[in-house]
Amino acid sequence: MSFIPDVPTIVQFAVATFIIAITPGPDMTLFVGRALSEGRAAGFACMAGALTGIIIHTALVALGLSALIVASPQAFFALKIFGAGYLVWLAWQAIRHGSAFSPDATPRPPRSLVKNWATGLGINLMNPKIILFFMTFLPQFVSASDPHAPGKLFFLGMMFIVLSIPITAPMVIAADRFAGLLRKSPRVTRIVDYLFAGVFSAFALKILTAQAK
Repeated sequence: MSFIPDVPTIVQFAVATFIIAITPGPDMTLFVGRALSEGRAAGFACMAGALTGIIIHTALVALGLSALIVASPQAFFALKIFGAGYLVWLAWQAIRHGSAFSPDATPRPPRSLVKNWATGLGINLMNPKIILFFMTFLPQFVSASDPHAPGKLFFLGMMFIVLSIPITAPMVIAADRFAGLLRKSPRVTRIVDYLFAGVFSAFALKILTAQAK
């Protein structure tokens, strides 16, 4: 099928997705925090909201980059160069500052599932780092000259969701144990930070060397 990337691209994307999914951040903090304070259903509702946000981000990137590719391959080239720099910056931030993870475990009156879903959606959509990340992360897996680039971008976005669920769902189910592990074992989070930094530095180098040819 024309919208499915080749196997090497899918494997590389899967590795990157795995590292992203296990890296503590605002979304994970929300999922685990709500599961601890309001129950697993609340955690899953927040997770569903965030994944809905990913679908929206993916659609916007696919449609926007499609127009960009048609209008100006040079602009798309510049975006990918900027993306390489942004990935290096993310890698540096992970090493320098570490992961952010401080879930609220204080019991609170349960919110409705719709409100929890909306909270997850809102945090995802209004996070400028996520917007910038998807604008720079997805393009490196397609070619500016590929006529099927929009379909491939959307396929990768959906693949990101499919691969993330089996990783994040167990974290919500075992929220108390997962949060306790990260609190009591800073070394675990640092290992994740270095994995994140290593993978994204490699992807940034891949972009730059490919475009230097």
